[in-house]
Amino acid sequence: MITEKEKMLREELYNATDPQLTAERHKARNLLQQFNNTGPGDSDLRFFLLQELFGKCDKSLQIEPPFYCDYGYNITVGEKVFFNFNCVILDVMPVTIGNQVLFGPNVQLYTATHPLNWQERASGLESGKAITIGSHVWLGGGVIVCPGVSIGDRSVIGAGSVVTSNIPADVFAAGNPCRIIRDLSPEARTLTV
Repeated sequence: MITEKEKMLREELYNATDPQLTAERHKARNLLQQFNNTGPGDSDLRFFLLQELFGKCDKSLQIEPPFYCDYGYNITVGEKVFFNFNCVILDVMPVTIGNQVLFGPNVQLYTATHPLNWQERASGLESGKAITIGSHVWLGGGVIVCPGVSIGDRSVIGAGSVVTSNIPADVFAAGNPCRIIRDLSPEARTLTV
C-alpha cells in the first residue's frame, strides 16, 4: 500500500495529517526552533542544524534567522547561497537551489498547493509541485515563487514579485504576475553598448 509520504513525493493528492508526515514536520520544527535561537557567533551550530534539516547543503550556506520550512529534507542547496531574514520554504516537494543564489528578506518558496475544486479542498487533501532555482540567481525581498516554477541561471527577480510561471536564464523579471522586463544575456549587453 502506498503511503501518504509517497503520494506527496509523487505530486499526488495526499493527507498532510498523516502520522508519519506530522512527526517529520515536528522534527523539522524542533531543528528550526534551535536554529532560529542561535546567535551570530554560532556558525558551527547553525551548520550542524542545517545539515540535520536539509537534504543537502554546503558549509558556505548562510541563513539569517528566522527561517522556516515544512520538512527540510526536500531542500537541496548549492554552494555560497545566502538567505536574508524571514525566508520560508514550503517543501512538500523538492526544492533545488543552485550555487551563489541570493534571497532577499521575506522570500517565500511554495511547493505546496491545494485543489481548485472546493469539495476536494474541503476533504483536507493537498499536493505539491517541485521548484528549481538555477545558479547565480537573485530573488529580491518579498518574492513569492509558486508551485512548479523553475528560474533559470543568472536571472534576477524584482522585489515583491509573484512568480507563477517559469522564468528563463539571463533575464530580469518582475511584477504580479512576474513577467520578463529585460534580457540580461551577454549578447544583449553587447547590443546595448
